[in-house]
Amino acid sequence: MTVKEVMSELKISGNESIKRIFLKHGAKEPFYGVKVEDLKKIQKRIKKDYQLSLDLYDTGNSDAMYLAGLIADEKKMTKANLNHWAKNAYWYMISEYTVPWIAAESNFGRELALDWIESKQENIASSGWATYSCLMALTPDENLNKSEIKLLLKRIEKEINKAQNRVKQTMNAFVIAVGGNVPELTELAIETGKRIGNVTIDMCGTACKTPYSPEYIDKLKKRGVIGKKKKTVRC
Repeated sequence: MTVKEVMSELKISGNESIKRIFLKHGAKEPFYGVKVEDLKKIQKRIKKDYQLSLDLYDTGNSDAMYLAGLIADEKKMTKANLNHWAKNAYWYMISEYTVPWIAAESNFGRELALDWIESKQENIASSGWATYSCLMALTPDENLNKSEIKLLLKRIEKEINKAQNRVKQTMNAFVIAVGGNVPELTELAIETGKRIGNVTIDMCGTACKTPYSPEYIDKLKKRGVIGKKKKTVRC
C-alpha cells in the first residue's frame, strides 16, 4: 500500500467519538480518530513495511503514526530513525507506546532508553522510561542488567515527585514493569512503590487514574503472570 492509499482508508475509518477522546488526552489536528482495532486490520494486510512506516509517521497524523509503529520493521530501524520518532512523538499515545515498542524491539533499545531518560524534554524522557519497561517484558532475565535496574528504581524513588507529568507516569509504570517482569526484583519493586506512595498525574480532566504500583503488582501475582515474557510489546 502507498501512503495515499493508507491515509484514504484512515479517513474512511475515522470515528468522531474516538477523536473527541484523543483530543482530550493530547492529540492534535489533523487526525481521524481511528480505533486501534481498525488500525490492526490494516496492519494485518501490510504486515511489516520499513519505508511505509517512516512515511506514515512523518505525516504527523496521530492515526498514521500509531499505525507506523504497528507495521515498522524493528530490525531495519536505525538510531537516527528512532531518535527522529522520539523527538516528534508529541503526545503520550505515541511517545509512551509507539516509540518504545519499536525502540525496545530494535537493536538499540537499552542504549536509547538510557539516553532518552536523561532528556529534559518530557516526551523524550517518558519514551526512555517506557522503552526500558518494554525491554524488561521482552528480554530473558539472564540478559537483564539487574544492578542497573535497581539503580533506576532508586532514582525513581528519589526523583518521581519532582518529575514532569508524563515522566512521573512512566516512572510509576517502570516500577510496575520491574515487579511484573523480573521475579528476582518483584519484592524490591513493591517496597519501592510503597515508599513512593500514590502518584498524582494530571490526566487532562479525564477519568483516567494512575495505579498504585504495589497493588497493581499484587494483582499480577494473583494472576500468576509474574516473569512471563512477551514476544512483542506492540498492541
